[in-house]
Order: sequence, then structure tokens, then C-alpha cells
Amino acid sequence: MKQFGFASLPMMVAMMMFIGCNISGAGKDRENVKEAAVPVLTAAESDPRVMGWMQGFPPAEDKTLYAADGSYFTFPALRYSVNHMREFFPTRDVPTADNFRYAVETDIDSDIENISFVPWGSDKAMSLRQSLDTNYVDGMIVMHKGKIVYEIYLGGLTPDGLHAAMSVSKSFTGTLGAVLASEGVIDPEEKVTRYVPELAGSGFGDATVRQVMDMTTALQYSEDYSDPEAEIWAYAASGNVFRGSDYKGPKNYYEYLKTVKKIAGAAHGEAFGYRTVNTELLGWIISRATGKNVAELVSERIWKPLGAHYNGYYQLDPSGITFAGGGFSLNLRDMAMFGEMMRCHGRLGGKQIIPEKAVEDIRTGGSNPESQARFARGGYDQLKGWSYRDMWWITNNAHGAFMARGVYGQAIYIDPVAEMVIVRFASNYLASNTHNDPFSIPAYEAVAEYLMGKAKH
Repeated sequence: MKQFGFASLPMMVAMMMFIGCNISGAGKDRENVKEAAVPVLTAAESDPRVMGWMQGFPPAEDKTLYAADGSYFTFPALRYSVNHMREFFPTRDVPTADNFRYAVETDIDSDIENISFVPWGSDKAMSLRQSLDTNYVDGMIVMHKGKIVYEIYLGGLTPDGLHAAMSVSKSFTGTLGAVLASEGVIDPEEKVTRYVPELAGSGFGDATVRQVMDMTTALQYSEDYSDPEAEIWAYAASGNVFRGSDYKGPKNYYEYLKTVKKIAGAAHGEAFGYRTVNTELLGWIISRATGKNVAELVSERIWKPLGAHYNGYYQLDPSGITFAGGGFSLNLRDMAMFGEMMRCHGRLGGKQIIPEKAVEDIRTGGSNPESQARFARGGYDQLKGWSYRDMWWITNNAHGAFMARGVYGQAIYIDPVAEMVIVRFASNYLASNTHNDPFSIPAYEAVAEYLMGKAKH
């Protein structure tokens, strides 16, 4: 194992989990070995309220979780931590407006949780409610035509709580990028070095902003954390606030980006490769172009106009840089309304929140055969026909559904044809979407068909 001054291997593993590494690829199936070896408790058995984490004054030693040793983010403790991230790391608020909150109607349909579907690779049907326990879901909302038709809170999540969004954070950064591109503040066809000249000597030096936004950079950078030589370890160390005094590497995320190398003989723009460093760079580009950090911009351009009910927050690196690639924690209903705004071409409550042009680029910009071919080269065998645009996952299915996705089961699923939005927070015992997709995506599609059928009657 490379030595980066971390307190322990568990801390390294935990940091990888939080970053959201390249473990979503169905063709890669890189589950965490240490976690997979842990005896698996059921969703009910691992409920943080049952486990009793951090209860008491002080908590019992065997119920106390620490960031410095990684115990806070190993299963089943992570089921507590996802709802309490700012208790373990420095954070920056994403303030909402003081004088405006969105309004949303509810029209709960209790039959939704009985909707049946067949998971991928199975011949046995299960109900939506059963799938929630299978996926260790902490909370889920289904919206249809602007109304909440299903809402449930499990585990340690409460209606007023905030939950780590993991790599769903990437889609917020990508949305900011699409907004600024639609306004001409950044030019996706320009080289990265127009905005960040410090990267001229790095692997990003000849990449365009578009290649960064769509993750088609050809970087010598692996997020396979089963490999002790993978570059992800050095990236994680650069953002770790608990590294040891013997640490000599990059002091923050931006310093690390300068060290990233290009694959010898490869060209940017040829293949999709899910790399969190692309999101960190997009966050840097956005900040350079606007003079504001990502948390400020999410507040100014999305959270306040949306009328979010709760302030969100972002995790920070040792230099106070916003962790754009996976550090956002937010409220479930607020995330649902963000998804509804995206479904409605950037509008909510009769107000244009973000430019329609930006939403259309996200929804349709990756639907061409070339984008799908680049995605296919990434090895995501379960996600055939999909593509990736502006840090959103594009299904290219008959309904034109598109997604924000994060490890452990975080999701925003938007189906324009069904007029449906599903948002979910979870704390699965395995990080990879490879593990939960078979019990998730067919469930979302089944709910869409149910709602469309109901609307016809």
C-alpha cells in the first residue's frame, strides 16, 4: 500500500467510499473487499436507531464513531453517518432564501409500494416496498405531475434531516456547468487551460471543458481502490483533513489536479471514464469563471431560487475547497423539488429557476450515437445504450429518463414521459450501483408504467 500519512487502512477505505470512486461500472464490479466480508445485517437489524450509534453523554466506547480511523463509514455505522456528515468533517453551508419556500401538494397513493417488478437477472418478482429493504433505503419520494404521491423515511433519516448525496453531488456541479455554458460564462469547447492555466503541464492540459464535463478525458488515473497503486489514493490523501504529519503530497484537491497525467498515446474525447477528478476540475473552472465557490453558486443559482426548505452543506478539504465531486448533503424533499425543476425544463412554481437551454443540453446533448459509443467503451455492461452528459447519466430509453447517481444507492431518476421524479437516499452495505441497479432501475420503470396507466383511467 502506498503511504500517504493516513491513520489506518480503514480510513483510506472510508474515504474512497465517500468520494464515490469508479465503482458504478457494471463491467467492473469493484465492490469493497473489506465491506463485502462483513457479516451482512438486514436493513431492520442495521437501523442506526437499533444499533444505538453515538447515543449517550458520552456514548459507550463501542457505539462511538470516529472520522480519523474510518469507523464512521464502515457498515453498519455508515447508516448513521450519512445523516450526520458535518459532525465528522468541516463543512460550508448552502443557504436557502430567507423569505421564500416552494409549495408542494401531496396526494399519497398507498398502492405504489405494492407495485411488482422483476429485478434484472431474476425470474422472481418483488414489490417496491421489498426493494427498499433490499437496497437499505433511508428515504424515498415519488412525484407525479408535480405532486408527491409516495414518501417514506427509514433508518436514521427524518423528514427534516439532511443526508449525504455522494456522487449525486456531481450532477449539481454539472448543472452549474451547463447553466454557465448556456449563459456564455464558460465555453465548453475551449481548452481547460483557458480557465486554469496552471494545468498546462498536467494530463488535462490539452482537454476541453466539454471532455471534462462528459468525463471523456484520457487520464492515467484509476479509481479502482482494490489496487494499492491506484491514483485515487493520492487524490483522497490530498483532501483528507486527518492525514499524518509525515504527509508530503499535494495539500488540497487543486494541487493534486496538477499532478494528474494523461495516458500515453491516448486522445481525449474517445471513451467515457468515470473519474471524480473531472468534477473537481469542473468545480475549479466554475469558480475561476465566476469568482465564487461551488457551495456559494449552488445556493445562489439553485437553492435560493428554488426556495429549498433547508440549508444544505458541502464537505471541505484541508484548504477549505468545496468537495464538488461528492460532498453535498441535503434534504430529501428539497432534492425531489430540484428533480421536479429539472423535469419541468428548469421551471418551478411558474418561475424559471435555471435556463431551459441548460436543461435541454443535459437531457438531449448525450443522446447521439457518438456519445453512446463513447459510453459503451467505458464497460458499463448493465447500462447498454446509456450515455453521460454534463455529469448526468442518460438512459436513452423510450421515456428519455435521466439520472443523478451516487454510491450506496443515492439517486434522482427523472422520467419526462411519465411526468415522474423519484429521489432516494440509501446506505447499502455495498457501495457499487452494480449491486443495487438490478433492484432499482426496473422498479423505477415499473412505477412509471403504473402512474401512466393510472393517469389514463
